[in-house]
Amino acid sequence: MKWETVIGLEVHTQLATRSKIFSGSSTAFGAAPNTQASAVDIALPGVLPVLNKGAVECAIKFGLAIGATLNRVNVFDRKNYFYPDLPKGYQISQLAKPIVEGGALTILVDGEEITVNLTRAHMEEDAGKSLHEDFHGMTGIDLNRAGTPLLEIVSEPEMRSSAEAVAYARALHTLVTWIGICDGNMQEGSFRVDANVSVRPVGQAEFGTRREIKNLNSFKFLQQAIDYEVRWQIETLEDGGRIEQATVLFDPDTGETRMMRSKEDAHDYRYFPDPDLLPVKLDEEWVEAVRAALPELPAAMQARFQRDYGVSPYDAGVLTGSRALADYFETVAKTCGQGKLAANWVMGELSATLNKAELDIAQSPVPAARLGALITRIQDGTLSGKLAKQVFEGLWEGAGEVDAIIEARGLKQLSDSGELETIIDEVLAANPKSVEEFRSGKEKAFNALVGQVMKASRGKANPAQVNELLKRKLG
Repeated sequence: MKWETVIGLEVHTQLATRSKIFSGSSTAFGAAPNTQASAVDIALPGVLPVLNKGAVECAIKFGLAIGATLNRVNVFDRKNYFYPDLPKGYQISQLAKPIVEGGALTILVDGEEITVNLTRAHMEEDAGKSLHEDFHGMTGIDLNRAGTPLLEIVSEPEMRSSAEAVAYARALHTLVTWIGICDGNMQEGSFRVDANVSVRPVGQAEFGTRREIKNLNSFKFLQQAIDYEVRWQIETLEDGGRIEQATVLFDPDTGETRMMRSKEDAHDYRYFPDPDLLPVKLDEEWVEAVRAALPELPAAMQARFQRDYGVSPYDAGVLTGSRALADYFETVAKTCGQGKLAANWVMGELSATLNKAELDIAQSPVPAARLGALITRIQDGTLSGKLAKQVFEGLWEGAGEVDAIIEARGLKQLSDSGELETIIDEVLAANPKSVEEFRSGKEKAFNALVGQVMKASRGKANPAQVNELLKRKLG
């Protein structure tokens, strides 16, 4: 039997506000346990929540960025359940009237554009954190996270592979950091993914029973968890078993998912509108002001990069992986006037060196304008590709401007035809066997002669000129 995978993602995005969604407590990461939990956060009797306008603005930005419907009147609800790190005994969230409904993201998977529709995005408060590893036989509770503003972003179950799910999660991560509503730090929990996974026979309209993989904090783990879960579900069904709806965790050490708890189709959370919070009304002038302040979005920038700089759809997608990377590339491209070559250097030599040094593009020791100047020297014939890499090393080491490095290290490409002819004549005289082999039809002998010329010129000869002169001399 052939099986089809069905995946929907729920992403908890921590909103980039300085204070919590219903109190003035700080949202800064890393404080000592329970030092950033106010009377409101820990639900002391008589306290009242006050909505953070900044959190609402973040949600508006997101809704506009994905082309969604913004509910001009939206309501906060109480989601009632008991858990030790939930001090109120309920979570303030949105159910019936969320702030954002609909919208879509377009992703690129194996060269194919796929549109993933979103169901909704709603504001809510985070819970605290249960700490198990520091206490023998006990659990500690840290309420610093309690009340941190979240936007829960729910997709339709439209993804059909782990590759599509990862591409969607990456695109969403890029977007929320791009528009400045989230810092995107997955290790600190700012961007957490829950994956709902099921399988069904190909051609069946009805969904299979889903299992929810909770709190995936890296794209690598997201892919591994989905791939394992899909294999497990198919093997279980083919062995005659049945899938029980459940919440599961992914163990990166074993590469397996394991069940936390079974999950009924509908928990009785006893939702009802929060009586302490008025409905949120979005003023049209405010919405339009937020719209006007949005930056150029990744999809629009990708299209412009393809149009203005001649890069491929894949390259445009990579170059808009973050605003910092996109801005860096555009500065390089404008400086040298060579979009494709700029893309090759940014995605190639620069990215590889940054990865090796474990640095982000924002930490690059090579300013974008200097990389653009380097590419200009390749274009005007001053440098060969090989010599350019040596100049790049100088830029990385902070040795100064491009021209100064070329001059100081004697790296200018040799393009004088008279000098090159002299070197080529000497190489031909010294390698009669290679000359004879080439003339008898062995193409490899030509490459050997080119190599000898480059060696004799200490790598400075212009490769294109060397090829042209050699061919002329060899007839």
